[in-house]
Amino acid sequence: MSDYNKIVVGTDGSKSSLLAVERAARIAGAFDATLVIGCAYYENKEQASKTLRQDTVTILGDEKAEANLQSAREHAEKFGAKNIETAVRPGTPVQALMDIVKDNNAELLVVGNRGINSLTGRLLGSVPADVARQSDCDVMIVHTVS
Repeated sequence: MSDYNKIVVGTDGSKSSLLAVERAARIAGAFDATLVIGCAYYENKEQASKTLRQDTVTILGDEKAEANLQSAREHAEKFGAKNIETAVRPGTPVQALMDIVKDNNAELLVVGNRGINSLTGRLLGSVPADVARQSDCDVMIVHTVS
């Protein structure tokens, strides 16, 4: 296993995503890596309604995204992450996570498995499956829901 210097984890504020944050924080602590916690948001209801994916929490506006990031930061601190940064991006969760990974030259992306086994996930794709296909770095899909 290679060393990880930058780890990105996505959160939408849900209990499931906080389990992914926990796992990423433990890894960041073990590698003394920087943990970048990212959150996507839609700028308005029209943009949000265009998504076909219903397996994610819809976050309208960056204020809600920033609040999610603050909660996730506090959660990550409890599990060993010391150097924590946050990033918020408009757009779909997949698009936002890919931008955050690229902007930070991350070596690892951590996401929860929510949606991967749903009917919608099988037909249209899911956030974890889509980021695993698109990412240029290692991807860890954490088992956060059954």
